[in-house]
Amino acid sequence: MFVCVCAGCGAELTTPLSQVALPVHAHQSYGNGVQLPVLMRAGTFAVDPEPWGGPWRVWDEIEPGEAEARGIHAPVRALSDATPGAVVIAPGDVRGTRLIPEKRGDSCCGLDGADGPNMVCEACDAPVATRVDDCSLWQAAVRLGSDAVHRVPVDGTHPAPLSWAELVETEEATPLFEPIATWGGRWGTSHYWSWSPRWEAAAGHALAHLLVASQGRPVEVPDGAATEVFQRALDVLLPAGAPKRRAALAGPELPWREADADILLVPIHPRTGRTWAPEGPTASAHLVPLPLGVWLTLVSPLPYLPLPAAGRMPRDVLRDDPLPLLPHSPFWIDRRTFEHTLVRLPAVRSPWLRTILENLDRNASPDLVQAVAP
Repeated sequence: MFVCVCAGCGAELTTPLSQVALPVHAHQSYGNGVQLPVLMRAGTFAVDPEPWGGPWRVWDEIEPGEAEARGIHAPVRALSDATPGAVVIAPGDVRGTRLIPEKRGDSCCGLDGADGPNMVCEACDAPVATRVDDCSLWQAAVRLGSDAVHRVPVDGTHPAPLSWAELVETEEATPLFEPIATWGGRWGTSHYWSWSPRWEAAAGHALAHLLVASQGRPVEVPDGAATEVFQRALDVLLPAGAPKRRAALAGPELPWREADADILLVPIHPRTGRTWAPEGPTASAHLVPLPLGVWLTLVSPLPYLPLPAAGRMPRDVLRDDPLPLLPHSPFWIDRRTFEHTLVRLPAVRSPWLRTILENLDRNASPDLVQAVAP
C-alpha cells in the first residue's frame, strides 16, 4: 500500500492505494459523446509507463533511433513529450488538491487534459495531476505526474497478490455486450445496447499479438465468442490458404486439450500484469495476452436464456422471457489500441506487418474498415 505525496511540500494527496496493472483500455477513445465508466477501481493505482498528453511531436520531427529507444518500431502520427510514469487513480481517492476548471483543453463535455495538469496541491499550489472526464474517454481518471508526486509506503500488512486459482474463483467475467449511455444532447440522454468497449480494446491488443504469432499464415481461433471477435479481422488481414496456425484457449484451472496448438490465448494477472504461461511441451507456443475478465468469458461464456434442449418450444407455452439483446452491427476491433500495441512489438519491422499498418492508414479495403473500427 502506498500514499502519494506532493514532491514540493510533502502534503498527502491520496488515500492508501494498492498497485494493479494498467488496464488495456486505458488509452481508448470510444465513439462520440459516449459516457464511459470509471477507469480505475477505488483504492487502486496503476503506473502508465509511457508519456501521455502534450506537448506532441509529429513523426517527421523524431530523431533517428529515438522512437526505437522508446520501444516504438514503426511510424506513428505523433509522440508525446510528457514525462512518463504517471500514477493513474480514481477521482474519489484524491485528497488535498484543487481543480482548475479553466484548463479544460479541447473538451466538449468535461476535461480532457490537453492543456496539461489541471489540479494543484492545496498546500503549495504546485501542479500535481490531470483529471480526465470528457465524453468518449474513460471517465474520471486522475493522472498524478511522476515528477510532481512521490509514492510513500504505508505501514501495515501487505497481502500477496492472489494466486491464479484464487483469481479464477473470485474475478468476474467481462460481458460481451453492455448498455452504452450518451451525454444529454438535443433529445436528452439516450442508451443503446452495444458490444463492450473493454472487449473492443482487448481485442485490438490481442489482434496485434495474433498477427505476430501468425507469421503471415492464416489463423483459426476457437469456436464461439473468439470466432465472433477475431476471425473476421484475421481473415481480412492474413492471406488465405493452408497450412493454418491454430489458436486455443489455455490458462489456470483449464484442462489441456489442444496439444497441437501453435498459439495460446492466455490471461493477464490483473494485479501484477504478468501473462500466464504453461509448463511442459506447450511452453513453446506463442502466447496472446487477454485481460482476465475477457479470458473468463471465452472460457466460460454466459448462457443465453433457457431454451429447449431439442425441438421447438411448444405452442401452448406462454413465454415471458425476452429474446437476448444483441448489438445492431458486427464486432469492431478498436483500431487505436491495435495500432498502439502493434507498433510496440519488434516483429512489426517485418515488411508484411508494415504493409498492414500502411493499408489501415489508407483505409485500403472496405472489408478492412468493417473489421477494424476507424
